[in-house]
Amino acid sequence: MDCIDLAADPAVVRVAQEGIGVALSLAHSPSYQVERFEHLSQAPWLMVSLNDGEDPHFRKAQFDPQKCPPDCPRPCALVCPVSAIANDSEDVALTGVWAEKCYGCGRCLPICPQGIITTYSHQATVTSLLPWLESGQIAALEIHTQVGHGEQFQQLWRNLQPVLPQLQAIAISCPYHSQVVEYLQTIAVGLGQLTIPLIWQTDGRPMSGDIGRGTTHLCLHYADLVLQSGLPGFVQLAGGTNGHTITKLRGQNSPPARSREKRIINGVAFGGGARTLIAPVLQTAAARQQDPLAPIHLEDHPDLLQQAITLAQSLVQPWKTRVTIAG
Repeated sequence: MDCIDLAADPAVVRVAQEGIGVALSLAHSPSYQVERFEHLSQAPWLMVSLNDGEDPHFRKAQFDPQKCPPDCPRPCALVCPVSAIANDSEDVALTGVWAEKCYGCGRCLPICPQGIITTYSHQATVTSLLPWLESGQIAALEIHTQVGHGEQFQQLWRNLQPVLPQLQAIAISCPYHSQVVEYLQTIAVGLGQLTIPLIWQTDGRPMSGDIGRGTTHLCLHYADLVLQSGLPGFVQLAGGTNGHTITKLRGQNSPPARSREKRIINGVAFGGGARTLIAPVLQTAAARQQDPLAPIHLEDHPDLLQQAITLAQSLVQPWKTRVTIAG
């Protein structure tokens, strides 16, 4: 992939940098001189996300473990895509939601029999990003906004003016809404003349790529709307993307899909679909460790590393001949 989108968290950025360093070292190691590494010549960009207000990408689930009945079947644990809620009564009583794993998808909220699960949000600030930008560790920013946040977006954009010269690209992610094109057009006017690439992320159904093949339809429809609107910049598919997205895009019996692919799709962002693909490998690696809380280093398990690379390549490689990948 060419870009890795991260939360504005020092620990997350540090881990991503460490992972990239390991990948580059393996690419130049005689022990790993295989076809899967031959194109890894440089590190991917790191992109940090900002939000202009309340946004599902910047929230965590929480509940009071003492209010969870011992006999509850805990459907919340079953629907959590990252196992952030333990399915064992003793673990639940002690931890509730594991905040470090939760990424705010919200699937546990409506399914809780007791209705005790809530969320809390945070907002990243431009000031907190300055050390990374000044040191060159962060190459791009992704701004999460949504219809109705016009004033908040303008304020955030004003705050970003001093750091824009240090960026390689700006991405704007906005969930689908019946009035989303009008909102994006208003934003575009306020951006002025940019000297760096502008990327519109068509976040059709946020954080849903692991649910099934049908989730990819909305982001493709959203991309069509952005094309027809004449918005300046590039378009990147997001929100519901998975292994079925490129198949739907190509659509053997759908000429509009083929023309759409040629004209506007400049990238694709994978989130939940990629997590689901790699999760079994990480679970196997975790099971091999004596300390279940210790960090997982796939490079210590060559067989699992190769398996993970093969899986990742199956998702990314079909796109590499035609678009730029972000993840």
